[in-house]
Amino acid sequence: MAEAQIYNIQNEKVGDITLNDDLFGVEVKTHILHDIVRMQRANRRSGNACTKTRIEVSGSGAKPWRQKGTGRARAGNRRSPVWRGGGTTFGPKPRDYSYKLPKKVRRQGLKMALSTRLAEERLVVLDNLEMADIKSKEFKNIMTQLDADNCLFIVADHDVILDKSSRNIPNVKVLPVAGLNVYDILLHKKLVLVQSSIAKLEERLLS
Repeated sequence: MAEAQIYNIQNEKVGDITLNDDLFGVEVKTHILHDIVRMQRANRRSGNACTKTRIEVSGSGAKPWRQKGTGRARAGNRRSPVWRGGGTTFGPKPRDYSYKLPKKVRRQGLKMALSTRLAEERLVVLDNLEMADIKSKEFKNIMTQLDADNCLFIVADHDVILDKSSRNIPNVKVLPVAGLNVYDILLHKKLVLVQSSIAKLEERLLS
């Protein structure tokens, strides 16, 4: 079983915790993490790029000059793609880039991402993380104490105060266990788990 130390928000050690190897000690397969990150990035694409074809641009449909005898190339109308201001040929249209990987693969990927951070000694267990009011400065002070300038905080449930206190601070994110994902774990250099979130993680990924 993997061992980790528990710290408070003053970065003082207050205890030890045994972590489940089925969650924090699995074999890491980088190709699975790669596939999951690709899927998440594809699912976040808006896919709203759009160009107008020759039937959508404004302009007269009349033939600009007669077919023969002018010495110029023949032309059908001013909306032709070869004309300035004409339509676009084979341009992008709104589309959905999203796709899904099997649920078992996504679940295994989360375990691998957690195991990676523990193996790299970039996982910290925090005994508690609570704030009375929405104050970015106070949250920033907590980050400074924990030496977590690029960090993902995982809490058991959605906390409005923590969410609003942290959302204007660059390179930091607070997520509930329900929103935990591979991309955000790998994007941030350090992972901070609030102790109460570990049981929720086991419930989500091992049940």
